[in-house]
Amino acid sequence: MVSTPQSFGVIRPHSNKLAILARLLDVVVIGLTLWSIFDLVAVAWDNKHTWWLLISIVGFGVFASFNELYRGSRAMSTFTEIRLIAVSWGCVLLVMICVDQAYPLIDPIYKQYFWLWGLAVPIEIISWHVIVRSMANLVRKMGRNKRRVAIVGATMLGAELEKIFFEEETMGIDFLGFFDDRQRAGEDDYQFDLTKLTGDIEQLLKLAKEGIVDIIYITLPLRAELRIKSIVEQLSDSTVSVHYVPDLFVFDLLSSSLNNIKGIPVISIHDTPFYGVDGVMKRAFDIIFSSVALIIIAIPLVVIAVAIQQTSPGPVLFKQRRYGFRGEKIVVWKFRSMIVCEDAETVVQAKKNDPRVTKLGAFLRRTSLDELPQFFNVLQGRMSVVGPRPHAVAHNEFYRGQVKGYMLRHKVKPGITGLAQVKGYRGETDTLEKMEGRIQYDLNYIRNWSLWLDIKIVLLTIIKGFTGTKAY
Repeated sequence: MVSTPQSFGVIRPHSNKLAILARLLDVVVIGLTLWSIFDLVAVAWDNKHTWWLLISIVGFGVFASFNELYRGSRAMSTFTEIRLIAVSWGCVLLVMICVDQAYPLIDPIYKQYFWLWGLAVPIEIISWHVIVRSMANLVRKMGRNKRRVAIVGATMLGAELEKIFFEEETMGIDFLGFFDDRQRAGEDDYQFDLTKLTGDIEQLLKLAKEGIVDIIYITLPLRAELRIKSIVEQLSDSTVSVHYVPDLFVFDLLSSSLNNIKGIPVISIHDTPFYGVDGVMKRAFDIIFSSVALIIIAIPLVVIAVAIQQTSPGPVLFKQRRYGFRGEKIVVWKFRSMIVCEDAETVVQAKKNDPRVTKLGAFLRRTSLDELPQFFNVLQGRMSVVGPRPHAVAHNEFYRGQVKGYMLRHKVKPGITGLAQVKGYRGETDTLEKMEGRIQYDLNYIRNWSLWLDIKIVLLTIIKGFTGTKAY
């Protein structure tokens, strides 16, 4: 017998040809609209217009990819798609305006045509996206282009998947039911109503071989490796598409992503969202915003510094060691608001009517004006404008053993303001529950980070973050 090497296969990213077609059509719309406008007004095409078109096409492709416009998900709502198109095109126009300031591309006499084109393109792109989506949705509602789907595994993860199938009617899913061999509720530590079972694995295999089911999702727990392998092997005797849905929610995911190393799938469990381009965008936002802020508040900084010096003895700035990115110790600057400058192994948080707080310091703390010097920390690269608030080293060492996932907040740079602060978790954390609430918002920020979320938090801080009753 001649032995042959076993082939294990390689996991490759999903290729969506419809997404590629959508990209090409968007490029055609951008270019054809610009050419049509110039043709209608009898404007001759020149090299500047070529650069104009090139920047817009490349820019829209880049920003649309960042916003995952072409991810090809049936579950994406129409409103979400419209918003992503509008945001991506808005970024393109912003880039073109900035480029035009440095290297004039748009002649003053053509400004009106630029804005006409800038308004027409998103309307046209949105229109054809919505029309195609509406037609596809209509076809699916009529019972065409539907996929008959079954779920293997009477698990809570399977129940969540079923819920999505029924809520997102436009996905075109004809759900056949759950299939599992387990006979009693509570097995494998999953609470599930097994009366909802449609049948067992043998019945599912029969349906698969008869061509009655198109797609099978396996939602069994990770520890059921042998069962999963057996089911997949049996399903290989059919033409059904098989998908495994790993129950990663047993982990506390933080900025998770799917990658591969030479075809080997790698799922990140705890990671920072600020690698690559996202990190560059975050840093650029920090530098630009903090630079502008320091210019605006330059005079108030001087006034506050003089007031502190005149009203109480001691330094103007209070410098305290805190934990920064990756848990590294950094020195954070604040305007001194107390008669003491504590930075020892034990640090007592400020409380209501704290005798250590000066009269001016009470006002500075209540209005968060004592935090303004931290914009210099942002320029230094120690902090970010938005992120989890840094705690004193002594508090870190205490709470890291009390609150689950506490140190994960250091997967990003600490911020001057954060999601926890605009949600009400500002000031003293005199109970473990308050600290746990703050940490949950910090971790949610890392999980859901986007540049828009940073902008939203900054706006909320300006609106309501500089006043409050919880800062003593």
